[in-house]
Amino acid sequence: MEEKKPLLEVENLKQYFKVSKKFIVRAVNGVSFNINQGETYGLVGESGSGKSTIGRSIIRLYDPTGGKITFDRVDISGRLSKKEEKHLRINMQMIFQDPMACLNPRKKVLEIIAQGLDIHGLCKDKKEREEKVYKILEKVGLSREHADRYPHQFSGGQRQRIGIARALIMNPKLIIADEAISALDVSIQAQVINLMKDIQEETNIAFLFIAHDLSMVKYISDRIGVLHLGNLLETGTTEEIFSRPIHPYT
Repeated sequence: MEEKKPLLEVENLKQYFKVSKKFIVRAVNGVSFNINQGETYGLVGESGSGKSTIGRSIIRLYDPTGGKITFDRVDISGRLSKKEEKHLRINMQMIFQDPMACLNPRKKVLEIIAQGLDIHGLCKDKKEREEKVYKILEKVGLSREHADRYPHQFSGGQRQRIGIARALIMNPKLIIADEAISALDVSIQAQVINLMKDIQEETNIAFLFIAHDLSMVKYISDRIGVLHLGNLLETGTTEEIFSRPIHPYT
């Protein structure tokens, strides 16, 4: 029997930004962790610790300075072929912190959610496309009537649900949730977290959950990594990190 490989392996990831000739910001400095299929890995740290940068490097919004990222058995840290890029764009999705900033205000919700399907040609016809969107809207607790509205007609929590629906419709293996609930008020945060947990149970999707709020991370994560100034200080199961933190920063 072959050994089950993690869905995502990050080895010694470095992400540096050159600010000027002499000054380089080492945003991420040799971070390693992995995520298994169907698991939620919580990445915690305060502002400026490099956690969002890690998420963006993994999904290749940035080109990593160094290290290796293996996703679904494919090395995605170097230059991507068209085939690798398509595989990555379909199987890895991101939910951003500010749903309003990443939803096109001029497009109706139906168009926004179906964007990935359109780009990758995943629907035979208009009817199939609409059905897929309606189904996913219902899954995230919105109704099909909502498909005809614009982003500004929704509350913050509803907009975040639209962001989740847009990620889910691709049926990805991994979703990176970058501070996905920090802009919402607490009662809505719990609803969105529970929604993510339900979806995970149903689809066996993996989450990289990036946040600075430990209580939320504790509730949703199977394992946690603690990040400080671009370095991963410790990583372990949620129980280990909360009952026996080793590093004083934790």
